Parts: sequence; structure tokens; C-alpha cells
Amino acid sequence: MAIGWKVHGDGKTPPPGEVVRPDERLSWPRTAGIGAQHVVAMFGATFVFPIVMGLDPNLAIMMSGVATILFLLIVGGRVPSYLGTSASFVGAVAAIRAAGGSSAEVTGAILIAGLVLAAVGLLIHFLGPAVIHAVFPPVVTGAVVMLIGFNLAPVVADVYWPQDEWVALLTLTFAVLCAVLLRGFWARIAILLALVFGFALSWILDKAAGQITSALPGQNLRDAAGKACPQEGPYCVATAFPHDRVSFDGVKAADWFGFPDLHGPDFKTSAILLALPAVIALIAENTGHVKAVAAMTGDDLDPVLGRAIAADGVGTALASSVGGSPTTTYAENIGVMAATRIYSTAAYYLAAVVAILFGLCPKFGALVAATPGGVLGGITVVLYGMIGLLGAKIWIENRVDFADPVNLVPVAAGIILAIGNVTLTITDDFPLQGIALGTIAVLVGYHVLNAISGTRRGPDTGAGVIAPEEKEIGGPVRPPTTE
Repeated sequence: MAIGWKVHGDGKTPPPGEVVRPDERLSWPRTAGIGAQHVVAMFGATFVFPIVMGLDPNLAIMMSGVATILFLLIVGGRVPSYLGTSASFVGAVAAIRAAGGSSAEVTGAILIAGLVLAAVGLLIHFLGPAVIHAVFPPVVTGAVVMLIGFNLAPVVADVYWPQDEWVALLTLTFAVLCAVLLRGFWARIAILLALVFGFALSWILDKAAGQITSALPGQNLRDAAGKACPQEGPYCVATAFPHDRVSFDGVKAADWFGFPDLHGPDFKTSAILLALPAVIALIAENTGHVKAVAAMTGDDLDPVLGRAIAADGVGTALASSVGGSPTTTYAENIGVMAATRIYSTAAYYLAAVVAILFGLCPKFGALVAATPGGVLGGITVVLYGMIGLLGAKIWIENRVDFADPVNLVPVAAGIILAIGNVTLTITDDFPLQGIALGTIAVLVGYHVLNAISGTRRGPDTGAGVIAPEEKEIGGPVRPPTTE
């Protein structure tokens, strides 16, 4: 059932060896406590990524709650999950904004990608999960996830890090130490802890050392002659000027209660092409999430895999239609379920309601938006690198064989095209650049080379892997996963 839960046992913590299933719940106070854990688990990434993408974090938090409720209804309550902000679009958004794209164009591109993801989910629902592995084998999905993450390196180097390099370095160091030295729940929120640390450090430095002189994107724009510019561009860039690291002016001016700023999407072909590769990463993320939940609960969730992917697409499209951020199922919340053995969807409904209430507090959003650029410089080094390495994780888990040039060559070419942000100009208004070009190189290159070399290699399984008991390419198809 989508809504309606049986009380598990006496409503208290389940005995050793027992679990609270998705259609069960504990007492409402205990369920509320679990829901609060889910809010904290998703919170860090859900508001950090909108900041990085230049979108409203308040709106992102609120729409994540709406999308989560919609997801739970579409999957009939069978897949407990929270839909937080997706990192898969960060690279595309950076490229869109670098080309002068507005927030409306960003959300318009994400909306189309969400609709495509929903369509793919429906296709999987009717044709079966095997279609994923045939079109997007692990060697391809891993490459796309990797190039999405590593394409973001220039954003760190050119935008965030120069704003306050020492705060960025100390924030990065703190994040790494938290992730390595802390355990359990605290390790899972290492990025959030690092953000709080960096925020506090910046405030202390403002008081102790005074203002910093650095360039801020979109502010104090000057051309080569020193003349003020109306809009940032290749010949009009931000110049260094003294400023506080932390400014609470926006927080003081914001109301305690009110709706976030909504805006409609705008559709531009070049922006849409940049966003579409993220669909492949989202397919991998959602597939991995469903497989992980199935392993924990013991349920066969393959019949609802297509619905889960479609639900995420619908959530992304709905959120971006009003100016919000893209969504995806969250591994952070899987950690909470694994630690508590409580898979009740009731806790997720409560978490979603809390997120919606957070979104209705503009003062909270203004506080998040006041995060110093140097702090973002430190945490994005870790975040972007982790996104990229999730691609390697997919390859390792699926034992992708890079001794085979059919796997090696298109992946190598695609990753370099993406990291180098190489542009192929089809027409003046239709360039293929970075992530989009790299994804096409990997996807088309793999399937073309696989077809050409089919007679030499034998029948293709769509896996792109080598099984430990076999010497030739082939063997069982393993689902792509980023969990």
C-alpha cells in the first residue's frame, strides 16, 4: 500500500534479527524520530548542490519533500526512499552558466531531462530491466558518471577556490578528516560538518583578520580597459575587491515565513543537450538504489524498477518546472535504514513534510545562500571527486575488462573530451561540448566498436564485463549501481 501501515510488534525498537518493513511502522513518536534522522541524512547534499548550481536552496529543500511524497505514491510504497538534490546535473549546469545561460534555461534543460528519464522508466516497466543493461552497460554508465564528476574540476579551480584559498584548503582538510576518522552517522554527514566548520572559520577570520581581497563571480565586473560591464563574459570578468567573507545582510532582510522564489523554465537546445547525459547517471543511481533496498528487505523489486526510475523523472520535472533542483534517490538514507533496520515509508512521509516546512522559511534559505565561496571551494573538491569516482566504483563492482580495447578506447576518448571541455561546433547555434560530447563518444563508440568486432569477440551480452570464471568477454550481466 502507498499509505497505511501496520504497527510492528509493540511499536518499539524491533528485536535483534527483525526489521520494520515498508508497510509497517513503530509508534508515531519513534517513527518521527526516524524521520528526523532521514532529514538530517539528506540535508547536507540537498542544500549544498543547489548552491553550487546557483539555484534556490530553500526551494530545493521544499520540492525534495514534494518529490519524495510523489515517488512513494508512484511506487506504491514498495521502495522506501528520499529524493534529494541530484549531483548528476552539476557539470551540465556549470557548462550552461559558463555559456551565459540563465536559471530559467538551467531548469528548462533539467525539466526535459526529467521527462526523458520518466519515459525511460516507463519503457523499462513494460520491456523489463534487461533493456538497461543492453543500452547502458556498466562500462558506459561508469564512464558517464566519471566524466560528469571530473568535468567539474575547472569550476573548483576557477570559481570557488580563488575566492579564499586558505579557507578552502582548511575546509577540505576538515572534510577529509571527518570522513576518515568519524564513524557511522557522523561520517555520513562529513560534508555538512565541513560546511559548518568553514562557515564558522570564515566568520572568525572576518573578525580577527578583516576583509579579504578576491574576485566574486558576477560582481565588480570590468573589461580589459577597466570599464564596468553589465554582464559577465569572456571579455568581462570579475576583478578583485575587498569584501567580508560572510555577510548576513540577506539573512536579516529575509522573512521567517514565506514561499521561495518560483520561476518558470526556458528551453534552449544547446542547454538541453548538455543536461541529457545526466539521465544515464540517474538510471544507474536509481537502479543501484532499488537493488540495495531489495537486498536489505529481501523483496523482489525488479517489477517496480521502471516505476521507480519514472517516479524520479517525474519528481525532477515537477521540481524544475517551478525553478527547483533535480532530484534523485539518496544513498545517505540507505545508510540510515541499514543502521536502524527500519524501512518504514511512514518515516519518509514525515521527513518529506519536515522538508516542505523548512522550505517555507526564507530566513533559513538566506543563511544557506550566505555560504562563503572559499568554503564551497573546499567541499566541492571532495564532492566533485566523489561523483567522478562513483564511475570507477561501477566498473569495479561489475568487473569491467579494460584489457579489451572495445571498452578501453571509447571510455578514454570520452573522458578526455569531457574533462577538457572540448567543443564540436555543429552549427553556430548547435555546439556539442564537454559532458554531452564525451557521453556521445562513449555511448556511440562502445556500441559501434562492439558491433564491428562482434565476429571476433563472440556474441555481446551488453555487459562489457569479464566474469571471473571466463576468459572471453561475456558472462552474467550485473546491474549498474552507484550505491
